[in-house]
Amino acid sequence: MNPKKADFPYEYWKAIIDCDAAYDDHFLYGVITTGIFCRPSCKSRVPKKENVKIFKNAMKALEEGFRPCKRCKPEGLNVPTEEWVEQIAGWIDTHYSEPLTLNKLADISHGSPYHLQRSFKRVKGISPTEYIQRLRLEKATWLLETSELPITEIGSAVGFSSTPYFMTLFKRKMGNTPSGYRNAYLKTQALEREENEE
Repeated sequence: MNPKKADFPYEYWKAIIDCDAAYDDHFLYGVITTGIFCRPSCKSRVPKKENVKIFKNAMKALEEGFRPCKRCKPEGLNVPTEEWVEQIAGWIDTHYSEPLTLNKLADISHGSPYHLQRSFKRVKGISPTEYIQRLRLEKATWLLETSELPITEIGSAVGFSSTPYFMTLFKRKMGNTPSGYRNAYLKTQALEREENEE
């Protein structure tokens, strides 16, 4: 059930906006866009009203596939760190082209930047920033191989805000500039085609 118009009392919405602990025993709220549920007193960023869903208890929220907030731990529940990190990585996988910072990721996942950085590195072996860079470079490589987009457009399409930074990082990680990589790839493809035709 997706409430386009909020189907809960205004006092509940006010409790969420005001982080009112007096309502913690009355209801929990889930945020449809993140799949996380919180206590009304949670200090996380206030969601859009149309993305809020009210639950009587944690069981109801869990039944509908929502997961407990790392920050306010509704009803004492906590997501295992590995699962939390995988959820964040999954979110990055679909939002890599957006401007992402450690603070934004911490905000979305209801954790502190420090805890997120440490946990992510422990579980994934790399920091969230390195994970984002690696993913963006993979996507850029694919676009260099499969499209005729200019280098500047590829950089911004995969989330790099600056073309020089994209080119520098690409060369450092891949051992070649984006245009050098594309030319080498096209040459290899042409040679393979010639060999197959012989």
